[in-house]
Amino acid sequence: MILLDLPGLLFFSTYTLLVLFWAEIYHQARSLPTDKLRPAYFIINGIVYVIQICIWTYMRFSKTAAAIELAELFFSLISLAAAVGFVVYGGRRFPIESRGRQKKLHEVGFVTGICCTCFLIRCVMVAVAAFDKNADMHVLNHPILDFAYYMIVEILPSALVLFILRKLPPRRVSDQYHPIK
Repeated sequence: MILLDLPGLLFFSTYTLLVLFWAEIYHQARSLPTDKLRPAYFIINGIVYVIQICIWTYMRFSKTAAAIELAELFFSLISLAAAVGFVVYGGRRFPIESRGRQKKLHEVGFVTGICCTCFLIRCVMVAVAAFDKNADMHVLNHPILDFAYYMIVEILPSALVLFILRKLPPRRVSDQYHPIK
């Protein structure tokens, strides 16, 4: 169970980093302070990892079904928290000054929808698996089911995010830089 939770935690940290990036952009666009965002990101992720280590320790020494339910419910909760983070910062309105910025905001909206859906599906699936013993998420004897689950909640969303955000904005031309001809 421990080995199966660690990639999910790393996935959570990676996507909350994207939420942090959007939060910084939002705060800068609204002229709000950004100095507390990064420490908050590190504190929240640190708390998640410390709680997860405590749950793993409890699972190691307890060996009860309640320990596994607790681990799955915690994982469901952090997936829900990631989905909420995407809705809060990905769904915010920014002042639109140009057509290029408007296009980028539409891309952010698509990514928000994809990521929020991904984490909500994960949240529901893991919560159901916590209470329904016939709905185990880790079906190692059914690799096709494992592949389908991870394709839906991790691989496909990651590929879509990379595809949508593939084009970087053009570099700004500085008045101070003049190449030698």
